[in-house]
Amino acid sequence: MNIPALFDPASAAIVIGGTALATYLRCGTRNCLLAARALVQLGSPRFNAQSAKAGLAAQVNEINQEGLLRAEPHHFGDSEFDEATDALIGGRSVAALLSAHERHKAARTRMASRASSTLAQAAELAPVFGLAGTLISLSQLPADGIARGAYTSAIGMAVLTTLYGLLLANLLLAPLARAIDRAASAEEQQRQDIVDWLAAQVAGAIPGRRAAAAQHRSMDHAA
Repeated sequence: MNIPALFDPASAAIVIGGTALATYLRCGTRNCLLAARALVQLGSPRFNAQSAKAGLAAQVNEINQEGLLRAEPHHFGDSEFDEATDALIGGRSVAALLSAHERHKAARTRMASRASSTLAQAAELAPVFGLAGTLISLSQLPADGIARGAYTSAIGMAVLTTLYGLLLANLLLAPLARAIDRAASAEEQQRQDIVDWLAAQVAGAIPGRRAAAAQHRSMDHAA
């Protein structure tokens, strides 16, 4: 196999440049920026479940010791859990905590979907520009015939643009779109686990539930 023959800057420029431009025109600046940010975060995930749970542990201890009426919110830099604990303490209910979580979850899911959809669109466009490069190359063939070497070069470029389009779509763009979906799904599962843990930990500190639990223990003792 002649590996150097597989590299052609002109063919790559047609496929990559055309795909990038068409994706930008079709999806817009905002979605392209979301896709770029999602790709950067694939290498360094923005959410650390252990750190988040450790940050919430101090809040849980204070709520259980002081109660929701006297507990003060403790922020540790995660916008969702900072807002969720504010809602929990301010609203004195687990429902407020869950509502804040659902709002952030919906926003994250929407952004992740837009990012992966942008890359999926690019994956659909890449083979199109591979074909476009093939047509451009073939269109350069003069009608009255050319030398054998020039003919071979034109056919080679035509084949390479098609190859580049297929490889760009199926070995890069489509897998990256799925990687963003998987990363988003994994983060949501981790966050949901922490929210479930937090709700269970503070359930006994909810004023109505605490009173009901005390009454239940009193009745059991009297019996």
